[in-house]
Amino acid sequence: MSEQEDQQVVEAGSAKKRSPRRVRAFVAQPVVTSPQGPFASDELRKPVNTLAIVPQSKKITPLFRKAYNVMLFLAQEQGIEKDVYRAPLSEVLSGLDFDSHDTALVKKHFRAMATTAVEWQSPTTGEGANWAISGLIGHAELKTERNQTWLEWSYSVKLKHELLEPSVFARLSIEIISQLRSHAAIALYEICGRYRDIGRTSRQHWSWWRPVLSGKPETDKQKELEYRFFKRDVLKPAIAELNAMSDLEVELVEFKQGRYTADLQFSIKKKKQANLPPTKAPKPVDLSLIVSAAALGVDEDRAEQMLIDYGPEALKEGLASLERRIATAYPEPLRDPTRYLKSLMPADATKVVKKLPLDKAEAQASEVAHKEAPVQRQAAWTEEWLRLRKQSLLDQLEALSEEEQGDMEAALLADMDARNAHPSLKKRLQMSGWRHPMVRHEMVRFYALAVIGDGWDKPNAEQLLEIAANMS
Repeated sequence: MSEQEDQQVVEAGSAKKRSPRRVRAFVAQPVVTSPQGPFASDELRKPVNTLAIVPQSKKITPLFRKAYNVMLFLAQEQGIEKDVYRAPLSEVLSGLDFDSHDTALVKKHFRAMATTAVEWQSPTTGEGANWAISGLIGHAELKTERNQTWLEWSYSVKLKHELLEPSVFARLSIEIISQLRSHAAIALYEICGRYRDIGRTSRQHWSWWRPVLSGKPETDKQKELEYRFFKRDVLKPAIAELNAMSDLEVELVEFKQGRYTADLQFSIKKKKQANLPPTKAPKPVDLSLIVSAAALGVDEDRAEQMLIDYGPEALKEGLASLERRIATAYPEPLRDPTRYLKSLMPADATKVVKKLPLDKAEAQASEVAHKEAPVQRQAAWTEEWLRLRKQSLLDQLEALSEEEQGDMEAALLADMDARNAHPSLKKRLQMSGWRHPMVRHEMVRFYALAVIGDGWDKPNAEQLLEIAANMS
């Protein structure tokens, strides 16, 4: 890519040069014009036409959606009279070395915004005959001035007014959006935020909700999936995350057609709690973990998916272990950082559990304290944490090549000789390998000491609080 192409990320009208990602916008009904009045300092007024978009070629990621929301917020603050909007890149995205030229990840997201085609239609059936299609943004450009990187962007002339001064919109907290992790939770919050005063969303067939919430295109394989899998993998985790992190209480309402679920609707209640502290500007989207993963040789798209699936704390801990493994090169240099990092993530059984912030985890742990004896409670938490830690280590061992596993078995046998381990254990290792039930725990301990060190089986207070929140 030339220097000019690097600087000019993507221009309006580039659809003629490349195949755009086509997206249709679906809008829930009925529509009620929002009351006018003063806005909260962190409030995003998002047009209803932009709430339920369906990707046609490539999934929409949480980072993509969050960054677009931040840019729309900043543009609304700067006013509709401008042709081009401008902000330091650090106000939109954080965690990058802006003085370097390593902005490929940034360009990927902005390029997607400019080339993602969205159909814009009237929110009410039969209301007018206007129809338009455009990219989410008109263009994006990165400029470096006085050692600071600036982002400039624009919107389609036809749609700019509706985006920046919408007549029908959802009132959304940019602070809450920044805390939500999954695309499904963000999309559900935006839709439910539109109907918070009505008390329920529109009623749609469950297959309508699937691409809207998942952010994934409707492939033939997707269409063959049953509702129960969509409910398990997307709906329930999104509702749990939204209820834990937002000012709304959302409940799924199912409508049966015979024995099977046909339509879905979401009932909405406002929580009786103190408002979040007001903020004057949105938090930039944090890309630090993705950038760190890429620096360690992990595929960016896979790292972003792991961030979605397992959360920032799990990914952060996994990256620290990956960095130690690369540094020690034991038992041999690591061949596949992406696969190794995936093996460090929690077991699939706990993958969909949405982790709460530490303060909420502490509150839940405190609530549990009134119901169980402290010693029994902490023992249960420790036992669950240790189970997950051992499972993670087993997954890492399984991810090693056969040659690496053979080297580990030889090293374990030498360790057993040095410790004068029972002859039956050594015999089982030599005859059946490390997976034998009598030997497996020895291998887990030996491997854990090598890659983590002493204290590998001792959780800290924060880890116990996280387990307490999940178990409660």
